[in-house]
Amino acid sequence: MFKANSFLDVIKHLFIMGVIVVLLIIGFFYFYLPSKTNHGESIPVPRIEGMQLSDAEELLEEQNLRYFVNDSSYNPDRKPFEILTQDPVQGAQVKEDRKIYVSVNMKNPPMIKMPKLIDGSVRNAELILKSYDLKKGKVTEVPDLQKNAVLKQFVNGREVKPGEAVPKGSVVDLHVGNGLGDTEFEIPDVVGMPVERATVILVEQGLQLGNIIHVQGSSEADGTVLKQRPFAEVGAKVRVGELVDLWVAGMEPVQGID
Repeated sequence: MFKANSFLDVIKHLFIMGVIVVLLIIGFFYFYLPSKTNHGESIPVPRIEGMQLSDAEELLEEQNLRYFVNDSSYNPDRKPFEILTQDPVQGAQVKEDRKIYVSVNMKNPPMIKMPKLIDGSVRNAELILKSYDLKKGKVTEVPDLQKNAVLKQFVNGREVKPGEAVPKGSVVDLHVGNGLGDTEFEIPDVVGMPVERATVILVEQGLQLGNIIHVQGSSEADGTVLKQRPFAEVGAKVRVGELVDLWVAGMEPVQGID
C-alpha cells in the first residue's frame, strides 16, 4: 500500500494511478481488442455460387466464415440445394466470422395456378406458359373446326383445368384443332353446275371453297364447274372444314375499279 506522508506524495500517487489507467486503456484498445477482432486483417470471400450448400458450409468453416440463407427459389435446370447467388461476391475482403448471405435452389417446385390456354392460339399459349415459368410440351392436332386453337391442356397425361395447382416448371401438352370436323361424309358432286350454285352447296355441307382455276376454250358455258378436287368418286369421303378446289370454264372475271 502506498503511504502518503505529504501532499506531494498524494500528487505522486495520483500521477502513478493516472499513468496506469492510461496504459490500461492503450493496451485494451490498441493491443488486446485488435488481437481479438483481427483489426486491419481481412480474408477474401471464396466462390460458393454453384456449390451444394453442404459443400459450401465446409469450405466456409475452414476459412472461419459463416453463411445465412436469406432467399430460395426454384430453377428446374439447377440441382436441389445448389447455391444460386452469394453476397458478398467472390474475392470481396471481409473479416473472419463474417456471414455470407446466399440464395438456394429449392428441392421441390412451388405450386402455381394453371393459366387458361383454351380457345387461344398455340403461339399465345407459348407466351402465357413462358410468363408462368411453364414449358410447352407435345402439340397434338385433333378433329375440330377451330384450326390451331387450344382445346385441352395436360400435365403428366392428366387434363388440367385453368386455376388448378400445378408444379412450377411443369411441361404442358396441348390438344389443338386441325380445322376439320370428325364426321366423314360423301363429297357432293358439283361438276356441271354454275360456280355460284356449287359454292352454295359446298358451304351448306360445311366445306370450304379452295382455289378457283379458270379454264379458257371449254365447250361449256362460262362459269360452269368443269372439275373438282377432291373428286366425287364412289366411296370418297371428306370431313367438315376440308377445302374443295374448282376448275371453272371461262376467263377470270375482271374486278371493277371504284
